[in-house]
Amino acid sequence: MAIDNTESQMRKGLLELCILGIIQRQKEAYPSDILEQLKGSKLVVLEGTLYPLLTRLKNGGMLSYRWEESVSGPPRKYFALTAEGAQFYEQLLTTWRELSKAVNDLTNN
Repeated sequence: MAIDNTESQMRKGLLELCILGIIQRQKEAYPSDILEQLKGSKLVVLEGTLYPLLTRLKNGGMLSYRWEESVSGPPRKYFALTAEGAQFYEQLLTTWRELSKAVNDLTNN
């Protein structure tokens, strides 16, 4: 059995939590900044994965966005958590902490 698929599925499951965490910490974030932070944490994500996820979170009421003019190109879209998104992030974080503790308890000798 190949480990690559299992690793990929585990990362995908945590991607939403990580993206919301980045936005929550920064108050608002530009997608390329999100990609850089994920990459810096060894969670390499392609733009083709990030943008649909941001759109889904926005359509679900978790994110809002604003446009800002750029001196070096097209306007930039900055994402921020909505009140509902902040609550959702806290719920995901609680779930992650509980899951992480359970997995650590079960796998530590």
